[in-house]
Amino acid sequence: MQPGDQTSGGDAGAEAEAFVPRGGLHGLRRRTGPVLLDSSPRSGRAGDGRRSTFREDVGHAAAETYLVTGLAFTLLGYLGVGYRWISQLIALLLYAVLLMPGFIKVGYYYFFSSQVCRSVVYGEQPRNRLDLYIPRDHSKSCPVVAFVTGGAWIIGYKAWGALLGRRLAERGIIVACIDYRNFPQGTISDMVTDASEGISFVCNNAVSFGGDPNKIYLMGQSAGAHIAACALLDQAVKESKGEHTSWNLAQVKAYFGLSGGYNIQKLVDHFHERGLYRSIFLSIMEGEESLPLFSPEIVTKRSSAEAIALLPEIVLMHGTADYSIPSSASETFADVLKHAGGKVKLQLYEGKTHTDVFLQDPLRGGRDQLVEDVISVIHADDAHAREKDALAPTPERLVYEWQLKLARQISPF
Repeated sequence: MQPGDQTSGGDAGAEAEAFVPRGGLHGLRRRTGPVLLDSSPRSGRAGDGRRSTFREDVGHAAAETYLVTGLAFTLLGYLGVGYRWISQLIALLLYAVLLMPGFIKVGYYYFFSSQVCRSVVYGEQPRNRLDLYIPRDHSKSCPVVAFVTGGAWIIGYKAWGALLGRRLAERGIIVACIDYRNFPQGTISDMVTDASEGISFVCNNAVSFGGDPNKIYLMGQSAGAHIAACALLDQAVKESKGEHTSWNLAQVKAYFGLSGGYNIQKLVDHFHERGLYRSIFLSIMEGEESLPLFSPEIVTKRSSAEAIALLPEIVLMHGTADYSIPSSASETFADVLKHAGGKVKLQLYEGKTHTDVFLQDPLRGGRDQLVEDVISVIHADDAHAREKDALAPTPERLVYEWQLKLARQISPF
C-alpha cells in the first residue's frame, strides 16, 4: 500500500495548533511557542493564535461555502442523473428529519459544551482538523480514542462522531474525532494520509490534552473503519521495514472496526447496486488497479509475519442485518487476520443494521451495547474504572421510539 509518506504528519503534529492543557479547557497553545489560543467552543481561532473576529468568521464561512458548493457540482458531474443515488438522497433527508430532535440535542452539546474543543489543527490540508471530547474529570491521564468517521468516502465529517464522543467522555475516555478530505477534494490515498497524520497528532500530543500516551485506541466506522485499517496496516508495513514514521504502533492498544469493508475489490458491484456507482467508486479508489492496495484484507495476506506481529488487538464489530456493508466483510477479514497470526476478536450484533449500532441505539438512551463493548476493552486492566462504569448514570433517551423505528425503515444506509 502506498497512500503517501506519513513523515509530514510528525511535522504537522509538532507545529499544529494544539490542545487542552491538563488543567482544563482554559486555553490551547502551540507546542513550539508561548502563544495562547482561546479554547471556548463558541469562538473561532485565527491562524496566528489570536481569537478570530466576527468579520474573519464570516469570511471563513463564505470561503468554506464556496469550496463545498464547487465540490458539490464536481460530484454531481461524476454522479450524473441516476435514480439510485437520487432515491438514496431523498431517503437520507427523510431519515435526518425523523431523527432531528436527537441531532439538535447532540448539536447543542457539540457547539456549547465546555467539554468539546472543536477544529484543532493537526496538519496543513484544509480538512486537517479534529474535535476533542474531554471528560469532566481529567485530573489524571485518560485513555484516548482516535476516531475516524464514516460517510461513504464522500460525506464524512468529524462532527458525525459527536454522540460517540459524548458517551465515551462521560465514561472517562478522551475522544479525538479526525476529519479528512472527502471525494472529490481528495482520493483514497489522501484520506489515508490525513487519517495517519491525525493519528500521529493524537499519539504525539496525548499528554498535552490529558491523555495517556500508552493507552491510545484507534476506531473507525463504515468508510472510516476502512480508512483507519488502511492507515494501520500501512504503518505496520513501514515499521517492519525500518522506515521512518511519525507515530508508533506500540502506542495503539487496540483497533475497533465498526461496520467496515475490508476487501473493496469484492464490494464494487455491491456498492454500485446501492447507488455508489462503479465509475465514481473507482475514481475514489484511484482506479481498479489500486483496489488491492487499499483492501486491508488483501494487504494482510501479502504482508510479512513481522508486520502482522506489530498490529494491536483488532476488534471487528458488525450488525448481522447490515445491508450497506455485509457483516461477512468483517467475518472474512477476521479469518484472514487469524490465519496471518493477528490478534483479532469478532463481535456480531444480531439483527442490527448499519445505523442501528452507531445511531439508533445510542439515541434510544439506556446502556448501549456498542459503547459498553468498547469500554470493556479499554477498561479491561483498570479495576477502578470498571467500578465507576458499574455506577455510571444511564444516558437519557433523545428520540421517541416510533421515530427510531420509522427511521430504521427509511434509512438509506
